[in-house]
Amino acid sequence: MPKLVALCPGQGAQKAGMGKAWFDASPAAKTIFEEADAVLGNALGLPLSEICFNDPCGEINKTNISQPAIYTCSVASWHGLREQGLEGEMVAAAGLSLGEYTALHLAGVFSFADGLRLVAKRGQLMQAAAEAKESTMVAVMGDDEAALALCDEAREGDEILVAANFNAPGQTVLSGSVSACERVATLAEEKGVRATPLSVAGAFHSPFMAPAAEGMRQALAEAMLNTPEIDVWSNVTAALHTPEAIADRLVDQITDSVRWAQSCSKMATRYDGCSWHELAPSGVLRGLMRRITRDVKVETHNEPT
Repeated sequence: MPKLVALCPGQGAQKAGMGKAWFDASPAAKTIFEEADAVLGNALGLPLSEICFNDPCGEINKTNISQPAIYTCSVASWHGLREQGLEGEMVAAAGLSLGEYTALHLAGVFSFADGLRLVAKRGQLMQAAAEAKESTMVAVMGDDEAALALCDEAREGDEILVAANFNAPGQTVLSGSVSACERVATLAEEKGVRATPLSVAGAFHSPFMAPAAEGMRQALAEAMLNTPEIDVWSNVTAALHTPEAIADRLVDQITDSVRWAQSCSKMATRYDGCSWHELAPSGVLRGLMRRITRDVKVETHNEPT
């Protein structure tokens, strides 16, 4: 029986219509969406499934909505895959930022409903932190050392500018003050790299998110977190989660860098020969893996096959 590794997408993977094909094709996936609707009620203004499938108000990109939507869609696709015959023993999971909650749920750290409540809280807190102080993010494509040098050079005075995401070799995301991020775009050409401003609510994985981190510290302190049944990789450390430190690492994750490229490099060696699967809404993580290593082939599951 094959050994499976699950990769769980993070914020940015959302799109209108996501999960609808799984809902229609799989009773198990449908059950997950129905549970999500029951847990959240009208806390998002509409049932979560309605937002995912149709996005009638055009709000799916709001942080407080996209995070529970992606979490639900990913979990639904996993149950759909299992129901439709995906065989094998899952040995490891990892998720990009928000996706780490999906990975922890798959590992049995918390139930789907409890995880959904945590993710919904996380989205609310991060949206509020983004609205409290104007901030943004910029993606830098090119030499990694040049990107980090840009970060230091573009920051002036008491501005905040940090490396938020190490997504893949040659792809780093900087996060911080609007003026500093704008300066990155101006200076990038001199460094031989390309800078692209991102359309985001705020500077995620930066000190701007400190109020959200403190809010999640309280929420996680009240949550029951079980010992993972499989390996789960931490964004912050690029190492395996330890049971006693899961809550602390999830708090750190909100303000600290996401070390996705480093995590995937380690996983590629540790789980050589395993079958790798990216959950819905999917595609981004397979693309990053191609840049990280060609030794791992990731199968995506945006829709049933």
